Amino acid sequence: MTIAITPFLRNALRLDAGVSGAAALLFVGGASPLAPFTGLPAGLLFWSGVALMPFVAALVVVARRAAVLRLVLVDIVALNALWVAASFGLLAFGLVQPTAPGIAFVVAQALAVAVFAVLQAIGMRRAPVAARG
Repeated sequence: MTIAITPFLRNALRLDAGVSGAAALLFVGGASPLAPFTGLPAGLLFWSGVALMPFVAALVVVARRAAVLRLVLVDIVALNALWVAASFGLLAFGLVQPTAPGIAFVVAQALAVAVFAVLQAIGMRRAPVAARG
């Protein structure tokens, strides 16, 4: 099923792309200085930023389309949900030993991504099925 990209959905995708793009640049460019402050491994920060780059590119491409397959939007929401789960999993399972600012950083970015996922899911549910041309 193809879904029309409404202004609401387009804005949710653009917001996600902008914030995720900024995060990718911060993680890649600032991994070494951020690591001691956050207590997160520099490698984790760097490679998280690298992993975000194709996701950001996909968000930009999808946001520019008039319509997209529903599965593409489901995948975007699912990837955001996976990011949230992985972020909290890092903390819950003791996979990292962050500082207090590091914990706040991980929680804040996970909550922001959760908001993007919710906005995108709402936008997807409200979007009409695109007319076949």
